[in-house]
Amino acid sequence: MLYARNGGVSIRYEVDEGGSADGEAVVFCGDVGLGAWQFGWQHAALAGPHTVITPETRGVGRSDAPSGPYTVETLAGDLDAVCAAEGVRNAHLVGYGLGGMVALAYGLDSSRPASLTLVGTPPSGDAYNPAGVWADPSDPEAVRGSLTGLLSAAFRRTHADALSRIVEWRLAEDADRETFEAHLTAVERFDRSARLYEATLPALVVHGTEDTVCPSTAGETLAEGLPRGELHAVEGARHLVGVEASTAVNDLVAGWLAEQATDPEA
Repeated sequence: MLYARNGGVSIRYEVDEGGSADGEAVVFCGDVGLGAWQFGWQHAALAGPHTVITPETRGVGRSDAPSGPYTVETLAGDLDAVCAAEGVRNAHLVGYGLGGMVALAYGLDSSRPASLTLVGTPPSGDAYNPAGVWADPSDPEAVRGSLTGLLSAAFRRTHADALSRIVEWRLAEDADRETFEAHLTAVERFDRSARLYEATLPALVVHGTEDTVCPSTAGETLAEGLPRGELHAVEGARHLVGVEASTAVNDLVAGWLAEQATDPEA
């Protein structure tokens, strides 16, 4: 098991070695309270062509869960500790929701990030409704019910097996209420709307048009404010756009990252 330390807190992570240049990796950043299962769809597409690092967010999985509240800056510090432990100099950050906020903050304040992929991410926390993500991981019916708001009706009708697997993963991996509240505070205190012009990294913004957790207008505002922002809206998708539109999102992100990555033979 791999761990990085930020102060007295240990952050669990995994590394899948791939074709990235030395010191370069794709690094996932997780949404509020969700376990590492959330990365599965994109991980399958990116591991191999790239070295991929998958941290478990503070408070989730096998990472330490110190008392909250947490801040986006603290979570960005955890991310930096993971990157430093693996000698990553060029981090291509792929963040979902809260993880996108962390990636954006990290990109503004560190030279280590090389690009940003921001999925279902707002420029400030007031445009994000974390309650739409929460489900008590000790209550199977609550977890299943939460998927109504996270995945479109069309996806739920045609992917019953996927829903059952997601329920199992959420019950096994998601954060408890105390950690969720700690993450919630990080969301509520986040606001980079006035600094977007400073984020000169290449930035891909991916957003479902029917996202009820983070409205698509927030993604539009984010992309418009980033000097190198590029918006890709996925028609009809809700917050877990990388799950329900995984083929389209994977093709998009993989192609875009291939353009950003350093040639390992150079």
